[in-house]
Order: sequence, then structure tokens, then C-alpha cells
Amino acid sequence: MDTPGRIAATPDNLDFTVENVEKALHQLYYDPNIENKNLAQKWLMQAQVSPQAWQFCWSLLSPDKVPEIQYFGASALHTKISRYWSDIPTDQYESLKTQLFSQIACFSSGSKMVLTRLCVALASLALNTMPEAWPGAVSEMVRVFQEEGGGVDGRARCLALLELLTVLPEEFQTSRLPQYRKGQVRGALGQEWGSVCPLLQQLLQRTDSPGAVKARVLRCLSSWVLLDVPLSESESLVHDCFSALPDPELFDTAVEAIVNAISQPDSQRYVNTLLKLVPRVLALQEQLREAVQSGDMETCHGICRIAVTLGENHSRTLLEQVDHWQGFLALVNMVMFCTGIPGHYPVNETTSSLTLTFWYTLQDEIMSFETDKQAVYLQVYRPVYFQLVDVLLHKAQFPTDQEYESWSSDEKEQFRIYRVDISDTLMYVYEMLGAELLSNLYDKLGRLLTNTEQPTSWQHTEALLYGFQSIAETIDVNYSDVIPGLIGLIPRISINNVQLADTVMFTIGALAEWLADHPVMLSSVLPLVLQALGNPDLSVSSVSTLKKICRECKYDLPPYATNIVAVSQEVLIKQIHKTSQCMWLMQALGFLLSALPVEDILRNLHSLITPYIQQLEKLADETPNPSNKLAIIHILGLLSNLFTTLDISKQDDESADGSAPPVKTAPPPPGPNPVVVVLQQVFALIQTVLSKWLNDSQVVEAVCAIFEKSVKTLLHDFAPMVSQLSEMLGQMYSTIPQASALDLTRQMVHIFASETDHFPPIKALFELVTSVTLSIFQQGPRDHPDIVDSFMQLQAQALKRKPDLFLSESLDVKAVFHCGVLSLKFPEAPTVKSTCLFFTELIPKCSDVPPLARVMQEDGKLLMQAVLEGIGGGASRILMDQFAEVIFSLNKNCFSLLVVWLKEALQPPGFPSSRVTAAQKDNFSQQILRERVNKRRMKDIVKEFTLLCRGLHGTEYAAEY
Repeated sequence: MDTPGRIAATPDNLDFTVENVEKALHQLYYDPNIENKNLAQKWLMQAQVSPQAWQFCWSLLSPDKVPEIQYFGASALHTKISRYWSDIPTDQYESLKTQLFSQIACFSSGSKMVLTRLCVALASLALNTMPEAWPGAVSEMVRVFQEEGGGVDGRARCLALLELLTVLPEEFQTSRLPQYRKGQVRGALGQEWGSVCPLLQQLLQRTDSPGAVKARVLRCLSSWVLLDVPLSESESLVHDCFSALPDPELFDTAVEAIVNAISQPDSQRYVNTLLKLVPRVLALQEQLREAVQSGDMETCHGICRIAVTLGENHSRTLLEQVDHWQGFLALVNMVMFCTGIPGHYPVNETTSSLTLTFWYTLQDEIMSFETDKQAVYLQVYRPVYFQLVDVLLHKAQFPTDQEYESWSSDEKEQFRIYRVDISDTLMYVYEMLGAELLSNLYDKLGRLLTNTEQPTSWQHTEALLYGFQSIAETIDVNYSDVIPGLIGLIPRISINNVQLADTVMFTIGALAEWLADHPVMLSSVLPLVLQALGNPDLSVSSVSTLKKICRECKYDLPPYATNIVAVSQEVLIKQIHKTSQCMWLMQALGFLLSALPVEDILRNLHSLITPYIQQLEKLADETPNPSNKLAIIHILGLLSNLFTTLDISKQDDESADGSAPPVKTAPPPPGPNPVVVVLQQVFALIQTVLSKWLNDSQVVEAVCAIFEKSVKTLLHDFAPMVSQLSEMLGQMYSTIPQASALDLTRQMVHIFASETDHFPPIKALFELVTSVTLSIFQQGPRDHPDIVDSFMQLQAQALKRKPDLFLSESLDVKAVFHCGVLSLKFPEAPTVKSTCLFFTELIPKCSDVPPLARVMQEDGKLLMQAVLEGIGGGASRILMDQFAEVIFSLNKNCFSLLVVWLKEALQPPGFPSSRVTAAQKDNFSQQILRERVNKRRMKDIVKEFTLLCRGLHGTEYAAEY
């Protein structure tokens, strides 16, 4: 080993001798140079799969080698057997088996990691030879290791046999056996359970079996039950596992074995076995209580897993055994005990979270019975679910402030997620308990807040409100008669704590739709929200609640508008909130202003926006630098978020029931839209900003976002700005092309291309950006996949909305088509997707647009070749549906041409892949030409062919496809 560098220096040196392998291993483990390590790793991987591996692997196992070298030898053996089985001649199976048996016997007292690899190798050999070449493989393994042999002590032999029996089912689960063999081998293994079961039982029940042996037996059982061993056949062993639970050394493995056995899908067929397990689980309650008292979290966790697994997997079966209803109810109560286990999750306990899905499952099963049966179950289980609500709300309570401060940020985050899970569970439970649940919560909250004798902890109040909020957030509570009372109680809560204040905010937010139907109640909660806006700690909850209220109740807010705008302006100027909350706040104000008369909108907009416009003017004069860039993007973001929601046109569709004041149903006022008025005022300023920052894609994006959001919201009201925005976009894109400008152009084409008045500026813009992009293609578009993607989307939109754009003399249709063909070969999947969309829009338009028909006739074959190249392996498999759509469109619209193109394109040998034969190509093209109606079938044909082209047909990859 004195020259470990030699192997790495010549990674192509394929002289796979024992000495070289040892040198490479030395290099892999001990050479400090990472490059040498990597070269050694590569070389060793080649060595492992080389024909010489059969020679060197046995030498590497010799007793004088170090374990790392022996391990590599054993791994090489496993690789050869599991992956290159077909290379092994049939007449060598027997000697290979004998050699492996003797090596396992040798290593049974040696290195554990080498022993395991050898066992895995023998397991792989067994799986490849069962049941024909090696019938009764497992019983032979048991016999060989039970015979007195070669001076190896009995205990070591026993452990080696158990290791072999444990890895056998594991190797089966991960093996690459073809599907039909898997079925055969699974059947053969199932029959072999008869040899394994008595051995495991005997070892578990013997009082003199060492702990290490029993632990290995339990692991072995875990492994076998995953093969769907019938629960009736492992029943007595599962009972032995219960007997092992009091032994701390065996506890974890026993739990694992029990859980695996009773969660097998097939186990619900064995009703009697399951019924016998219920008392065994109930008998664990004493051990569970002791574990809770002594703070032994692991034991609590394990016992809870067993109870939950039995209940969750078999609740229907056990519910149906009506004669045993008390046993099942006792099991449900045991799970309830686990849900309510003392302590705060995740700091003093981690068990309660395991139980939540059980409550979903049980409820689903109860609600799925027919009505009369369901009524009987509800009588028993409704009280249980009311108790569950109390338990969950108790578990959702925050600890004392002092304790909470001592938690790590990770613990706080886990607790937050746990509360979300509780919230989801409560929302679900509402389906069973209905309105009575809300009344129940309301009574408790009322008693808490009106009880003057005992001071209430804020935690208790917060948890009850949290329960309300969980339900109100997703369920329509508009018909609940307790909400007015709740809204009346909220102002009585003395809020002296951030968590409580947050929950009060979120509860008000969850009731926003209710408030829209009962606007008289706004006056009691709105002041709380506006007050909270000024507290940075309540940023997310207060801003999102205000946004919900402004969205849902905007027509009832005009009396409060001045106040809301003033408070919002103040917090924006003081910079209390982070960027994303500032954006939400602007959206809230957009909703609010939408409902005001136009002159009020303009007045409020003026006072709201003026400080930012002044700031922007100042920033536009400065020399560009990173900090003023952030400020510019922030201001542009505030404007675009405001314009996203400021929409005066929807006033007539909000109240179809006619209950609203007549102002709501009035048509939008005449005159320009307020957003357009503001945009026209700041247009010159935005152009100045742009001229300074044209090189910066983020600033350009922020500018485009303002107009894009405005166009989307205003639609045709944006008309007065079309020509000046088209001109500005054209100048921007000609100077420095960026994807965001193309996306905005696409929006403009979408809305205005079919309007006669606006067609000229849109046409000019479309032609300009097209010619600029074509020149990018000439210079090499590979560096701009985003521009190519947006360009293809723009072209597709133009074809969809206004194919006349392609009649223009100034538009080089042929060049656009060729760019599409080129874009199909891009490695970025989104770009290829957009390009396929372009072609699926283009192909049907050929009949109406002569320039498109011409280019299709002349160059359609190039398109076909590019699509076939992608299918042949040039493109990601996730794109096959899109390619199939292009072919389907060609088939429907250009059939006679497609017949010729397909024949010519598939002619060259090796295209689109060297893996497909001429016959397979011929079959593919016939299938395609036959399929003109069913798009789904076309997609299947393409997927089938791409798998053949990639050599994946019939593999496990194909199965996932």
C-alpha cells in the first residue's frame, strides 16, 4: 500500500487485481486529496461490476484483511449476484451457494457489517433461484445453521441465521426482479414462513435465550410480516411480542414488530385475531401510566403507536363487532388518554401528535354507516368527540410566558405546526358535532370572560378563540346564532399578550364574511384591528385581517374609510411592517377605495401616493446604487399592489339579492378610471426611472408589474394608456430585451388586439418585439431561455386572439416558425412547453392564414423532425404529453403532409434513437396516423415509443410513468 496514488492517477487502468483494489480502497479511505478519493471511488465502482470481480472478491474476504476490504469484497459479490445474475452459468449456482454458506459461518463471529453484506448476497442468490432451482431455500438455511458446524459457537451461528432470515424479505422488497418473478417468489416465501415461524417462537419463548438473540428475532418478525404473512399465522408470535414489552432492551423492536404486523392491509380479514389483540393492548395502560408519571417519553410513544395502529387500521372492523363494543370504546378512551397526555408538545411530550389521524379515521368510519346504524354509533361517540375538543384545546394552550421564552425557535415552530394540526382536526370534528360545538365553545368563553371571582389565564381564552377561528376559517358559520355573541365578547377580552392578540385578529379575519352580512357589528371590531396595525409584533395577523375585511365588507366601509386610510398611511410612513405586509396593506386599501365615489377615490389616492411619488422623483435623480434600487422596487411594488385590487367596475355584481343600497347597482361612473388618471400623472416619472435602470431586470420587472396588474384589473378601462404604453414597451425592449416586457406585451395583445381602435399601436408593438427577438435568435438564444419562453407564449397568444397579425408584410413568419423549431430543442422544460403551445395554436390556423400555410408546407418536416428528436430522448419525459398534442394537431389539420414527413423523418437508421428497430418505427407511425380522434390515446402511443427509444420499456421506471 505504499503507492496509493497509482490507481487514481490512471482511472482508465482496468487491471482489476486484488492488489490494485486494495490500493484504491486505501486511497478512498485514507487519501486526504478529495480528487484522488473521487477517482478511486469511480475506479472501484468499475471494478465491482467487472468480470474480474468474481476472482478478487473471494480473496478480499480472507481472514487476514481489514474489515473495510472484506466489506468491499462482500459488496462486490452482492452486486454481481443481484445485478448481473444472467452472467452466472447454471452449473455454478450450487458451488456459489456452498461458498457463501461457509463464508457466513466464518464471519458469524467476525465483523458485523461484512456478515450482513454476505447475508444480503446469499439472500439475493436465494431470490434468483426460488422456487425452481432452489426449492425450500429457507428450510435449508435453517437446517445448515442448526447443524453443529466448524467450531463456531451456537449463539453466533444462531445470530447469523437470524441476520440471514431478516435480510431475505428486505432484499425481496428492493430487488429488481421482473414483475412475474416477483409474484412467484412472494408465493414461495409465503410457503417458507412455516420453517421460520416455529424457530422464532422457540427462540422467543426460551427463558435462556440471550437478549441479543430475542431482539434479532423481533427484527426478523418485523421483516417477514411486511411480506403480508397472514395475521392468523403470526398471531402467537405477536402475542409473544406483547410479552416482550416490559423488557426495556426489547421494547423498541417489539413495538416495531407489533405495529408492522397489525398494519398489514390484509390483517383486517382476521377478525378473531384482532379481537384477541384488543385486551392485550388495553393491558398496556398500567405500563403507559407509569411511563407518563416517570416522564419516560419513549415508552409512552411506543405504547401509543400500538394503540393508534390497531384503532386506525381496524376501526371499521372493530366497530362492526357490536358484541365487543365496550372493548373498542375502551381502546378509543386509551387513545384519548394519549391525545391528552400531560405536558407541552414538543418539549415535555411528543406522543399526542401521533393520535390525530386516528380521530379522522374513526369519524370517517362512523359517518360512512347507513343512517340508522350511524345514529347508534353517534349516541356512543358524540360525547367522546366533545371530550376530544376539550382535550385538544387544552393541548393547544401556550405555556406560561416564562416557559415559552425558554423554548428554542425550532420547538416554537414545531408547536405552531402542531396547533395547525389541531386546528385541522377541530374543523373536521365540526362535521360530526355541528352547531352544538360552536355553542359549546361560546358558553365556555362567555363563562371565562364574565367570571369575576377567578382570574382567567390568557392561555385559556386564547385556546377557546383558536378553536372558534379554526372552524370559522373554513366552514360557513353565517347561520350560527352564537357569532353575534362572540363578536360582542371580543372587545371584553383584556389583551395583554402577543399570542392572544394574534388569535383575536385571526378570529376577526375568519369572521369577515359574516361581518359583510352583519355590517352593524363592524364598529365593535374595526377599532381593535386598526389599533393592532401599529404593533410590529402583530404585523401578519392585523394586516391580513384588515385585508379580509376590506375585501369582504368594502361596500359597508365608506363611513370608516378616512380613518382606515389615515391609520394605514401612518404605519406605512413609520415603516412598521415588512415588505410583504406593506404589499398586503396596499391591496387592502385597493379593495377599500374601490367602493368609494370616484372623487373620493382620487382624493384618497392623491394623499396616499403623493409621498411615494415625491420619494420616487428624488430617487430617480440619484445615481443608481443598490440601496436606492431596493427603495425604487419597494415603491413600484406598493403601487402595483394597490392597482391590483382597485377595481370600480365590479360594483354591479356584488349584491344580486337587491338588499344593498342602490349605489351598488349603479353603472360605473363616466370619465377615466382613477387608476388611469394616476398612471398618466406618473407615466413620465416612470419613464425617467426606467431610462436610468434599463439594465436592471428587477427594476424593469417592477415597472412592468405595475402596468400588468393594472391591465389585468382594469381590462378595457385601460384603453386611454394603450398607445403610450405600447410605445414605451417598444423602446424598452429594443434597448435591452427582457422577458417581463414580453409578458406585458402578451397581456396587451390578449385584451386589445381585437379592438379596431387599438389594433395599430398593438400591431406595431408586436412587430417590433418580434423582430428584436428574431435578431436575438440570430446571435444565439441559448443564454436567454426566459426570453424565448415568453416570446413563444406571446406568439401563441397572438395566434389565439388575432391571427391577422401574421398577415403583415413586416412580420417574418418563416423566421418565427424556425425559432419555434429551434426552441423545441432547448433543455429547459418550461420553454419547450410554451413552444409546443405555440405550434398547437399555429397548426389549426394554417387554413385561414396563407403565410402560415406556406411555411407549414415548406418546413413542416423540420417541425416533425424536432418533435421526434425530443421523443427519441432529446427532451425530458415530462414533455411527452405536449409533443403528443403537436402530433395530434398535425394529424387533424395536415394529414396528407404528415404521412410524407413521418416516412421521410423516420427513414434514417438510428433516428430518433439507436434503440428502436425499423419495424418499431413503422408500427409507431401507423399507430399515429390511425389516431385522429382520441388525444389521450395519442399521448399513450408517444409515451410507449419514448420508453422504447430510451431503453426503459418494461422496466420499473416505466411502471411509474
